[in-house]
Order: sequence, then C-alpha cells, then structure tokens
Amino acid sequence: MFDTLKDKFENIFAKLRGKGKLTEEDISEALREVRRALLEADVNYKVVKDITEAIRSRATGQTVLSSVTPAQLIFTIVYEELIKIMGDAPVPLAVSPKPPTIYMMVGLQGSGKTTTAVKVAKRMAKGHKPLVVACDLRRPAAVDQLRVIAEKPE
Repeated sequence: MFDTLKDKFENIFAKLRGKGKLTEEDISEALREVRRALLEADVNYKVVKDITEAIRSRATGQTVLSSVTPAQLIFTIVYEELIKIMGDAPVPLAVSPKPPTIYMMVGLQGSGKTTTAVKVAKRMAKGHKPLVVACDLRRPAAVDQLRVIAEKPE
C-alpha cells in the first residue's frame, strides 16, 4: 500500500516538474490526484478533505521563487500538511500498565524499521524487558539482521 501511494505521489509531482509557473488548473489537477491516491489508500474521507483544502489554500496565490520549481513547492506543501495530520511533535511511547505493551513498526522497504525497533527496545530495556520479534519472513536476512543488531552492545 505504501509503495503504491509513494508511486502515485511521485507521478503527481513528475507532472508538475516541467511547469514554469503554477496555474489554478495545475493545482486543481494535482489535488484531484492527491485526493484519489489518499482515498485509494483507505485514508478517511474527512481527513482527505481537510488535507486537500489546506494544500489548496496554501498553494493558491503562492509565488514561486526562482530557485524553487512548482513541483518542489507543491511537494513541500503536501509533505508539511501530511506531517501536520500525523503529528508534528514527538510523543513519548506509552507503556501499558498491564503487560505486555505492543508496538507495531510500519514503513516502506528499506526505511529502517528493523534498526529502529531494536533501538526502541534497547532504550526501553532500562526499565522493562523488551522482546523484539521478526515478522518479515519473506526477506531471507531479516531474522538474522534483527538478531545481530539486538545482540550488539550499545
């Protein structure tokens, strides 16, 4: 799902790369594609509506600096709005008062989920007894990678 969403966003921004200046039509077309991509990724309709409205209000009337292309401008606005929706401030990990506490790592291939999971477990080891489980059984070295990183001293 994340790969599909990433590909769709890349296609949206690729269409804008050749533009010298953004028009209302360009913004509307890009937002239509962003809306479609997010809805196909099962993002809640109200969230999609809020994101696209925020993007439209920020992108409309923006002057493009000579060092920034329209694609970069729209990309930056989309990125900032997605961050705003997902939360822009770090939040401490919540620990269940009644064990176990379960965390699930989600992300694109190669984004560092395994390494991050071990880092979180090592940080939590100071006051808890974390267990890291390799669930990526399709990737031959995933279990070994997790074991090797977890066994390394900090």
